[in-house]
Amino acid sequence: MTLDRAKSELDRPIESRADLVDYFRAGEKPRDAWRVGLEHEKLGLRAGDASLLPYDGERGIEALLHALAASDRWKTVHEAGRLVALDLDGASVTLEPGGQLELSGRPAGTIHEIAEELRRHLAQVRAASEPFDVAWLAVGAQPFHPTDALPRMPKERYRIMREYLPTRGALALDMMHATASVQASFDYADEADMIAKLRTALALQPVVSALFANSSLYRSGPSGFVSRRMHIWRQTDPARCGGLPFAFEEGFGYARYAEWALDVPMFFLVRDGRYTPLHGMTFRDFLLHGADGERATLADFDRHLTTLFPDVRLKRLLEMRGADAVSEDLVCAVPALWKGLLYDDAARAAAWALAADAAFPERTALYEAVARRGLAGRVGGGPGGREWPVLDCAREVVGIATEGLRRLAARDAAGRDERVYLDPLHVLLEDGRSPGQRLQERWEGEWERRPERLIAATRY
Repeated sequence: MTLDRAKSELDRPIESRADLVDYFRAGEKPRDAWRVGLEHEKLGLRAGDASLLPYDGERGIEALLHALAASDRWKTVHEAGRLVALDLDGASVTLEPGGQLELSGRPAGTIHEIAEELRRHLAQVRAASEPFDVAWLAVGAQPFHPTDALPRMPKERYRIMREYLPTRGALALDMMHATASVQASFDYADEADMIAKLRTALALQPVVSALFANSSLYRSGPSGFVSRRMHIWRQTDPARCGGLPFAFEEGFGYARYAEWALDVPMFFLVRDGRYTPLHGMTFRDFLLHGADGERATLADFDRHLTTLFPDVRLKRLLEMRGADAVSEDLVCAVPALWKGLLYDDAARAAAWALAADAAFPERTALYEAVARRGLAGRVGGGPGGREWPVLDCAREVVGIATEGLRRLAARDAAGRDERVYLDPLHVLLEDGRSPGQRLQERWEGEWERRPERLIAATRY
């Protein structure tokens, strides 16, 4: 969830398209100022009986959030008198629409810092959750309960989205309430650097997603997918989701991304904390004609960008959005892998070379293959065509990232560089199965389809 913080430097009307280009340009940073960010979502259930958590009540999510606030110097964030988030020194803990708990960490110079913040956060969450008999699960989608049974968080932003998104995609409410992911964000030096990073990330996102595909169960049985979360996102809203085919066209840059964003319908307008639904008005129409007597500002554009959900999202940074929620040892592999691919020039060039000549239909087919089969997926191989065995591609990608992190050589106090966070991926690749493949096998086998066993094995 994005906190709708005051953005005073952006509270001025947009005068021209050049203002939108300048918005992105203001995110440029020199290499020595590049940072990495982590967002980590998790699904909560009662540990004892796998029942759902209501928002209200003595043992509900709001009460648990109050308990978590007491574990540190968190500033509480309320909407209409209800606690919806915690904020502290650039980090936040927020509630997703179905009660998923998300950590948005502080931008960090190294994965070592991210790992320490995650360790501290999960320790606080476990301590606060124990009296409530709550377990937070390392899975990418709700494994037991149907979406219409899941709780609804009391945020006006989410109420408006719940009304609009089902008109756009059959699984939009599943996306909002039943999924959890790990996301990583990265800086760019200039427009050319942004283009190179975004294209590389879009091209390799399905292969990276296969490494973390971990949502193979639905309503206590096989979902038909290794990553049902990936499938859900493809059935959410074609106007604001997907692989951005225009990003691979000649002339792509800040202005082209802004033009795409202008034509995506807005969810709402926010003024003085009040949300007004805009019923599908595009940002372009808002910019040209206004809405509710208001002119479009850069703060509105900034907020609008947070309601766009492509596989790689451009704001004043780049967000990688393709990984399911995974076990604690794999969480930091997400930012580490992308850092090794994107922040080392030689690694990025090698990574781009893997997929540079793939046509967009091939990339689309690769997403579908990964969603259904994870690392076991394959696409192509028809007459005259090439084949993409996902497992082989994933091994190459991890190898390139490993060398990138070796060259970057960011060491912790013990002298270890960031390659240590890729060690779980090397184990996974040796096994050859995505986490979701293993999850389903254990559910059908040693766990004997017993929810309490899945909870015990996957809780953070």
